[in-house]
Amino acid sequence: MTRKLLLAVVLISLGGCTMIPKYDRPAAPVPAAWPSGPAYKEPPAAPGGRVSAEIQWRQFFTDERLQKIIGTALNNNRDLRVAALNVERARALYRVQRAELLPKVETGVTASKQHALISGGTGLVTIEQYGVNLGVSSWEVDFFGRIRSLSQQALEQFFATEQARRSAQILLVSEVANAYLTLAADRENLKLAQSTLESQQAAHHLIKRRFEVGIAPELDLRQVQTRVDAARVDVAKYTSQVAQDENALNLLAGSPVPADLLPQELSAVKPLADVAPGTSSEVLLRRPDILQAEHTLKAAYANIGAARAAFFPRISLTSAIGTASGDLSGLFKSGSFVWNYAPQIVLPIFDARTWSALKVSKVDREIAVAQYEKAIQGAFKEVADALAQRGTLGDQMEAQQSLVNATAKTYQLSNSRYQKGIDIYLNVLDAQRSLYSAQQGLIAIRLAKLSNQVRLYAVLGGGADTGTSPGGG
Repeated sequence: MTRKLLLAVVLISLGGCTMIPKYDRPAAPVPAAWPSGPAYKEPPAAPGGRVSAEIQWRQFFTDERLQKIIGTALNNNRDLRVAALNVERARALYRVQRAELLPKVETGVTASKQHALISGGTGLVTIEQYGVNLGVSSWEVDFFGRIRSLSQQALEQFFATEQARRSAQILLVSEVANAYLTLAADRENLKLAQSTLESQQAAHHLIKRRFEVGIAPELDLRQVQTRVDAARVDVAKYTSQVAQDENALNLLAGSPVPADLLPQELSAVKPLADVAPGTSSEVLLRRPDILQAEHTLKAAYANIGAARAAFFPRISLTSAIGTASGDLSGLFKSGSFVWNYAPQIVLPIFDARTWSALKVSKVDREIAVAQYEKAIQGAFKEVADALAQRGTLGDQMEAQQSLVNATAKTYQLSNSRYQKGIDIYLNVLDAQRSLYSAQQGLIAIRLAKLSNQVRLYAVLGGGADTGTSPGGG
């Protein structure tokens, strides 16, 4: 009978209701459609009708060397490892809280011997007592859902931590890609600076010979020397920058990246897959950071349920069965069976802390709502900014390429006129300086275009684990 009663109480405790308020997802405080205007162009359709979050990073980053570096980073990066360990910690904390619903069964062995004077006796006697018991100690029967509310809060925190890990993965993948592209761009800038230095040294050698025979003035020699020195400065600068880029990539990868995986120049990097945000901003609700904020909000709702349950009685149960005897040899003999059953009900009458705790839990919910809405607004801005940049980078690229072609032709004509003696060398220097600047600008725009693709892929939720997220809804 006692076991049946205990089993019934356990089932009621596990399956009872809670006082958690009904959760309604707050309306997204952003427009339903993406911005439009001169800076935005009609986005292409997503490949196969899929959104960015459904495209695996190996499908987006088609460069084999970059894929290997990203794979290494996902395995070795310490920040991502800490994020994964935080998930394991949150899972364990949830299990600890969930275990509070179940009775804690313990066994104990007691033995005592006392030398005492008994009233009415003839003198001192020795009293012995031995016992073995198995029982439940101070188990709270969760009739009003306080423990289940706290368990639900721990579960939502676990889900939020898992989404934080997915956000960390997105950030890591995008940072590795950007570091890889930046290294490729700086190596291309270094090659351009070295090529410019070689051409300027050749020009300096030629003009020096002409100066020595009295054909060229000293002004031309000094002017070409300035371009040689400027090119030397750029070579040293980009040499240092390339080394720093490699160090940054090694840090993100979590181990030294083999030299054969490093990019040689930006033009050799395979193009990235194109992604589109779709027609509705509702896609933002699938971003891990938004899901993390929503799970945090749900945890705040669960805290309200626990605070409400604190106003109701707490029922605890202590029980034990076992055997006891005044003689160790008779501990397990017939007639030594003992049991106890001690339920306790604590009814709060006045405790100002419970009202304050309920108020705090409600304020925490409003804070979580505001943070959830802010996360959506921040995500909308990130996507809108990426779309605005993408809408204009194509025009910038076309204009910059035309500028490079025009300045290259200008340099050729100026150099030819100087060699024929019909123009001064200053015009050649100006044309060469303009060409060098235009070539650097073209590299910068190409890098910006690729980085924008990476950025758009990341802010749309791409690069995280695919599949259904835990607790997502």
